[in-house]
Amino acid sequence: MPIRQLPDVLINQIAAGEVVERPASVVKELVENALDAGARRVDIDLEEGGVRLIRIRDDGGGIAPGELPLAVSRHATSKIGSLDDLESVATLGFRGEALPSIASVSRFALVSRRDDDPHGAALEVDGGRVGDVAPRSHPRGTTVEVRDLFYNVPARRKFLRAERTELGHIEEWLRALALVRPDVELRVSHNGKPTRRYKGEDTLFSDARLAETLGRDFAQAALRIEHAAAGLHLTGWIALPTYSRASADQQYLYVNGRSIRDRSVAHAVRQAYADVLFHGRQPAYVLFLALDPARVDVNVHPAKHEVRFREARLIHEFVYRALHEALAGTRAGQNGQPGLAQDAGAAVSTGPAQSAHWARPMPQPHLGLRVDEARAAYASLYGGGDGSAAAGSLHPDDALGMQPETALSRDAPMQGTPVVPPLGFAVAQLHGVYILSETADGLIVVDMHAAHERIGYERLKTAHDGDGVRMQPLLVPQTVAVSEREAEVAEQEMATLAELGFEVSRSGPQSLLLRSVPALLAHGDTEALLRDVLADLREHGESRRVRAARDALLSTMACHGAVRANRRLTVPEMNALLRQMEATERSGQCNHGRPTWAHFPLAEIDRWFLRGR
Repeated sequence: MPIRQLPDVLINQIAAGEVVERPASVVKELVENALDAGARRVDIDLEEGGVRLIRIRDDGGGIAPGELPLAVSRHATSKIGSLDDLESVATLGFRGEALPSIASVSRFALVSRRDDDPHGAALEVDGGRVGDVAPRSHPRGTTVEVRDLFYNVPARRKFLRAERTELGHIEEWLRALALVRPDVELRVSHNGKPTRRYKGEDTLFSDARLAETLGRDFAQAALRIEHAAAGLHLTGWIALPTYSRASADQQYLYVNGRSIRDRSVAHAVRQAYADVLFHGRQPAYVLFLALDPARVDVNVHPAKHEVRFREARLIHEFVYRALHEALAGTRAGQNGQPGLAQDAGAAVSTGPAQSAHWARPMPQPHLGLRVDEARAAYASLYGGGDGSAAAGSLHPDDALGMQPETALSRDAPMQGTPVVPPLGFAVAQLHGVYILSETADGLIVVDMHAAHERIGYERLKTAHDGDGVRMQPLLVPQTVAVSEREAEVAEQEMATLAELGFEVSRSGPQSLLLRSVPALLAHGDTEALLRDVLADLREHGESRRVRAARDALLSTMACHGAVRANRRLTVPEMNALLRQMEATERSGQCNHGRPTWAHFPLAEIDRWFLRGR
């Protein structure tokens, strides 16, 4: 077959194979064009999941009548004019391929009017065949109508899913858009019935929009993030580890307002959560990363789902540090400043709000501890004096290793109104496993083994971090077989490997000579660990494998050293544990990601017994 020029319609249909995957792809491209035109309200009308009809109407700046044919021709755009513009794109669209590609596989109509135009103008395209521009009545803005998607490409249409599935993809993309553009009103209808409305707000980051899109549970469990360094700015929300997901369905990342997927950033997030998330669970987050557009290449994916960072290693470290520090500050008893005030009617929540005085008494005779006796114990622990009475009830060699210290002021009032700390005061131990504590607004239940395990783990990590990574020389250096690429990485990153505890040199095209290993991990499979570290350095530019392996060992040590079930604790010991939880980083979860405490508000307890009805 001789070489020949392809017809324009076929060229556009080939491009449609990259840009137009399903109806959701059409909605994405058209709504992004509306936003680039300055729209503050966008109406999306759908029929049969978008296959029968997609109509997008906006109140943006509009298109001049003479430019309508250009709008549906390939590589015609108002958004870039030079290579410099391409290297610092600030708009969502810029390729000039979306409209002609969509028009080539549908029955397409474009109607638009600018403020100064006496009337609107319309252009119709049927399967790539462009009609003439005609006058049409239309308000300021643009309407794009796409009917019978893939009607002329039956092979593509067969790949579309059921109506409900295709509609679900559109709704998910609109949800992602609503999170990043709370200033835009979005109205959606399907088969003639309104289905969704996101009200526009004059704000960049809306707590109300967060609850509206991802649900109130996410909003209540969300920690607000704001971190800036090295010309990078990260804002958004991350969910507490206790709010985790079975899948990655609530993970949203935006770069300069563009919703993207990025493996390096996703890896940084997973590493930040590694120490607090239960095995197999996924974190939930909404993150907005802002940086100079010249530092990110958005022209690497036909549908613009991915970008390429010019300093990927810096981005990875920046995101990891920001989230790691935020999660480290989530101590038991703190609400972590969630995105929304917590609902007092929730059955179980984290982060109870505290007041400065006692809640009403909670007498429970069957627990074997009288409230008046408990209060006397509290007074001896947290009132004035030198605290010697409380100290005398503890054993110096106790496995708990706790002291009756408290963050409370020794000047706090004594006569029945001491300041209530975040986790309250212990009243009893339940089944030798749980500590029951009275707070200003309800009841807290603590898993004492899980809590003490986290306390010991954090102490061990702090101690080892202070010492740094110590090397242990091998008696006989080991030859490690690797790929040629891994050997090159090892040669380039010798200094980094030394910081991680590995003394390595290249001994051949596909071999390394290992002379020293991290001392704490010397009895493990150090060769496999080295290969994993090299894989991380090659893909992400950094590795925390050594730290993860060390932490796993320290976690095991902390687990063995933690107080066991059925160990009877005194009231001072229970209160000392609560105070240490309040002071320990990440104490809301044990080393395996399970919650260490739960809060039951008094209002919810009242409902159990139908009080107030």
